[in-house]
Order: sequence, then C-alpha cells, then structure tokens
Amino acid sequence: MRKLTWAARGVAAVSGAMLLGALAMPAAAAHGPDPKGKTSKGQPAKGTPVRPGTPRCTSEREVSSTVVDYTDSGLSETVFRTATDRQGHAFLNDTRNPGVWINLALIPGAPTCVQHTSVSVTDEDPGNLYITLVASDGTHHHAQCATASGTPFTPATLPAACGVGFTPIPGTPV
Repeated sequence: MRKLTWAARGVAAVSGAMLLGALAMPAAAAHGPDPKGKTSKGQPAKGTPVRPGTPRCTSEREVSSTVVDYTDSGLSETVFRTATDRQGHAFLNDTRNPGVWINLALIPGAPTCVQHTSVSVTDEDPGNLYITLVASDGTHHHAQCATASGTPFTPATLPAACGVGFTPIPGTPV
C-alpha cells in the first residue's frame, strides 16, 4: 500500500511540474508545429505546398499613424492610419470619417501583397499625405495624396486625391 501511495505522489508531482511548465511557456513555443503546415506566427512553413483556395500572400498585421498638428489648417488634429491584414491587404483610416477603412488597392499601382506600411503628412492647408507600402518582394511603393480641409477620404475620393497612385521607389535595397 505504501508503494502505491508513493507512486501516486510522484505522478502528481510530475504532472504538476509539467502543467506549471506549460503555463509558464510562451504561447508561440507552446503552440508547436501546425498540422496545416503553418508556423506559430501563421506564416506557411518553408517547403509547404500552397493548397488550392488558400491565399498565397500572408503578412503580419502592421499599423502606422500620423497626425496633422498645424493649427491654422482645417485638418488640425486629424489622424491618418494605415494598417495591413494577414492576407497582405493595406487600408487607410481618416479620423474625419470614423470607422471607415479604405482598401488601398483602389489606388492604381498598389502592390498586391503588402508587408509593411508607413504614413506621414505635411502641415499645410491643403497638405499632402504620403503613404509608403512595402511589397512582399521588398520593393517600396509610394503615393502622394492631396488633402483638402473639410473633405474626408472615402473609397470614392481617395483614388483621385492620390493622382498617379503608387509608384515603386527606385533603388530600393532588397
């Protein structure tokens, strides 16, 4: 009987130690390999064939923002944000149009698989909004969009405001 009691305590101690280790381990390390062929970050594992119907582009979520701080402008304190989703789509948000995220693919020349975004604005009335997108091949694409004081960007107005659209930045070190 004593041997069984000792064994039960040993199993309980080992189980407790394993549980504590699992709780203390970072989620990415605890996740382990994915049976669907993805790494712990959601990226396809190297050598994993792309299955029909699955997106070919995967990206980490990325966010960038800038604010107009020129007080003599009708844009004062307007925040512009860019973001990417996990499928490599890029979006723009203008706080003058709350809750609306505009797909930047509406602008001519936008890359199809965006990995990173950057956004900046000049403090003038009207000023310029500069959007930079980094494609999956490392090429930077740049668009200059005219801001008009009182007119928030919408899916209908943004392509016209961005003129020629996105152009690759020559000499991008990739």
